[in-house]
Amino acid sequence: MKTGRTELMDVQAPAIRAGHVLLASRVSLISVGTERMLVDFGKTDWVDKARQQPEKVKQALDKVRTDGLLPTVEAVFNKLDEPLPLGYCNAGTPQ
Repeated sequence: MKTGRTELMDVQAPAIRAGHVLLASRVSLISVGTERMLVDFGKTDWVDKARQQPEKVKQALDKVRTDGLLPTVEAVFNKLDEPLPLGYCNAGTPQ
């Protein structure tokens, strides 16, 4: 979400947890509107990101009050660095 860059990644299958099902995806729906919105959001600067998500700004300000400025800035940038998988409505077979 920091840069809006899109890349194809091979990732490890998640561990199976109690109460969850692991699927081998065969197809996944990519919604042009939803995914484009996420990519466009990622390409905006941090000021525009803040304008588009005032509730996140409030959460960050609350965190500054409780945890301090530096830990909050680090947490925000770490969150923006996390990859966000695109696609949804997976269809596959249970593993």
